[in-house]
Amino acid sequence: MAYSNNNIYVPSRNQSRSLVKDDDTAIKPKGAIFIAALGFAQFCLFVALLGPVMVSMVLKAETLSGDSLAITNIVGNVLGVGAIAALIGNVLFGYLSDRTRSRYGRRRPWIVGGVLFMALSLYMISLADSVAVLLIAWFCAQLGANAAFGPFIATLSDQLPRTQYGKASAVIGIAQNVGVLAATWLASKLSGDMFLLFMVPAFIGVAGMLGYALILKDPPSEEPATEFQLKNLLKAFWVNPVKHSDFGYAWLSRFLVIFSTFLFTTYRLPYVIEHFSSESNAVDIVFNGVLAYTICLVICGYLAGKISDRLGKRKVFVFASLVIFSIGTYSLIHLDSITQFYIAEALLGAAFGIYTSVDMALVLEVLPNPDRCGKDLGVFNIAGVLPQSLAPLTGAILLNMTSGDPNYHLLLIVAGVSGLLGAITILPIKKVK
Repeated sequence: MAYSNNNIYVPSRNQSRSLVKDDDTAIKPKGAIFIAALGFAQFCLFVALLGPVMVSMVLKAETLSGDSLAITNIVGNVLGVGAIAALIGNVLFGYLSDRTRSRYGRRRPWIVGGVLFMALSLYMISLADSVAVLLIAWFCAQLGANAAFGPFIATLSDQLPRTQYGKASAVIGIAQNVGVLAATWLASKLSGDMFLLFMVPAFIGVAGMLGYALILKDPPSEEPATEFQLKNLLKAFWVNPVKHSDFGYAWLSRFLVIFSTFLFTTYRLPYVIEHFSSESNAVDIVFNGVLAYTICLVICGYLAGKISDRLGKRKVFVFASLVIFSIGTYSLIHLDSITQFYIAEALLGAAFGIYTSVDMALVLEVLPNPDRCGKDLGVFNIAGVLPQSLAPLTGAILLNMTSGDPNYHLLLIVAGVSGLLGAITILPIKKVK
């Protein structure tokens, strides 16, 4: 809060922003270069982060043990520890970036420092000669990545007018999913050299984030920070869902949707082997399915983001896409051919593309406090990280609930219902059309 010399109240720079956020007149639309840099940075970070998750960590574990069960345990433990780091880091560094009073801005120092720390940690992984070092290094890599990612996502609220939320959300969602494909492909090409396997993606992540940091207009905050207190840091991990019900509904919806998604994707490969009795070419089938999924996601996501901005509507896109996604998930039970599997993957990709392109735009409009968006978006990102840890465990329980073959029928029903509940949970949101 600031006062002029004649004691007439004058909002500070940050307060002015939050006061005019509703009419969106203070923030100028960003050009194509900014939007492209935003998407490129997201793509590069996820190439660096998802390569280890998808492929590289298994290959690294194989250098530490020759036993298949031990390798599985190593990968599970390492990725589990990383998930904890991501859960903490998203909120922690979003909160700290909100409080940062640096000559280089609030977000830029964390984006730069975080991605460099991630790269250093990936270097440690490439050299790790024990499981303990691997655990510590991956924990640090996730902390660094989220130190960059939390403040990076907060710049969407800082920098963009509401009329560009849909386009930016679409670009972010598309970049993330294309990053999955790129990371997998890159890992397959570099699998023979542990140093290159981790450091080439690390270099890509650093290049993308530093490029974004260079063009980011992130002026220093003129409002003095409040005194740091531990209790306020602990409170940063909580947003009251009763007081901020729109945010609470959006959080719950995201949790249910990501839970639904990972219930299937975690077991996609064994599902293909079981359902189509094609173990010899199952990997190729899955890759082609993911390719069809990604192509439809990119096309439909980009179009949905633009149309959503033009119409000023979010809920109808999120609701409709999740209903389609749930139907597509349930349809996997009844497939008779690999061609039908590819069609189902394309339908799921189109639906999820629409969802990812508009859902983040919706979330940006229901943030409890625009000046505290780093912390609030960190809390929201928990809804994306937590189900990624819970879904594999839940899926294993569902698959083994009946004797005999794995119960994919039950797994896909639960996944479909979870997605449908995610759609229904969007409807009570009042602030967004």
